[in-house]
Amino acid sequence: MVTSTHEVSHRLLQEHPEALAPVFEALRLPPPVKQDFGELSPDTTEIRPLERRVDTVLKFEPDMGESFLLAVESQTKKDPDKARSWSYYVAYLSAKFDMPVLLVIVCRDRATAAWAMGPFACAVGPWSTQTTRPFVLGPQTVPKVTDTSMVTRQPALSALSAIVHSGDRRADAILDTVAHGFACLAPHTMSYWFELVEIGLENTPTKQKWRDLMSFASHFPGSGTLIEETYLEGKAEGKAEDILRALQVRGLTIPDSVHERITTCTDLDTLTAWFDRSLTATTAEDVLKEGPTVPTDASEQP
Repeated sequence: MVTSTHEVSHRLLQEHPEALAPVFEALRLPPPVKQDFGELSPDTTEIRPLERRVDTVLKFEPDMGESFLLAVESQTKKDPDKARSWSYYVAYLSAKFDMPVLLVIVCRDRATAAWAMGPFACAVGPWSTQTTRPFVLGPQTVPKVTDTSMVTRQPALSALSAIVHSGDRRADAILDTVAHGFACLAPHTMSYWFELVEIGLENTPTKQKWRDLMSFASHFPGSGTLIEETYLEGKAEGKAEDILRALQVRGLTIPDSVHERITTCTDLDTLTAWFDRSLTATTAEDVLKEGPTVPTDASEQP
């Protein structure tokens, strides 16, 4: 189960590597496409009992061009020991897979992001034997989302933007834009992104702002805008599923005609009334009847 900003950033990049767009732009490569990536084991433990584990390792294999590995780490504060581990990860993965390695660090804090850019040198006096220069996905490199259309085109990058810019003075405006963009997506897709960002914001001051946006209400109620219709459609689908589940748990048979009426209804007030009845109705048909449903005691029937 995803429980923190750290875990979310890696699940996001594992499932949606297209969020690495700023990295590929800096490398002057075409935008990343999901099918060009494959996930590798993050284990870099040797025979000696010293466990080392990279958060995420992705293998980039385009049809044309150079293949390479991306080792992705999440960092919340400066840590000299971690910097030394990063150098080890790069050297080990490069030797093991015989491929070049790009180290990517995800940071939400601007000061940590500046530190994580390095360079980190293994040096004796003026002589450097090895230098590690991570690419940092943080406030300095991830674009601030200011256009709803960008959210619908690039939801993964937009989710990352909402998380890494959570400490920005314009964080509320960024969250507003991202939330409105997500609301234009299909209901199940919308809920996935809303939940992922909520967990990614963890204990930041902006988390409550995001939770308020998750209980989305149209700025123009009753106007029939796409955003309002998409949101209401998702709410209606959820209510219908709750009604059907209640009837199933109670062991009631659901005729096709009742199932169709429940799943095609889009009026939230009606669905709420049906749900209340589904908790006490003696038949599925009773749910759709007007007026309160009173359970019948079988012992009182003639």
